[in-house]
Amino acid sequence: MAVTAYTLAVLLDLFCLFLGYRFLFRPGPAAAGYGVPADPGGDAGAYLSVKGVRDGASGVVGLALLAFAGAHAEAWFMLCVALVPLGDMLIVLRHGGTRAVAFGIHLATAIVVLISAALLFLV
Repeated sequence: MAVTAYTLAVLLDLFCLFLGYRFLFRPGPAAAGYGVPADPGGDAGAYLSVKGVRDGASGVVGLALLAFAGAHAEAWFMLCVALVPLGDMLIVLRHGGTRAVAFGIHLATAIVVLISAALLFLV
């Protein structure tokens, strides 16, 4: 179970780094994938950059916790950071995104993050 817990945590952290990179360097497609399309050349450019920094930093913090503080610290981090995709789900719903994206991407991500936290607590 430890291998599964660590693997899932690392994959989720790396996915956050990927999302951060995507929002910083490919903001148009990243915003569309998020569920609320935005023009990176317009007023939304700052929002897209903030999202990129937030996601990238979450990935770095998660990896650092796992490497230097251990599974339980990462579990608490995952438990807390599950609020982010839940918030993203609400943002997508509130701003005209589809329910499929809100629930199929953001709610599903929150559930996977919570599963990761549970597995890490068991290690």
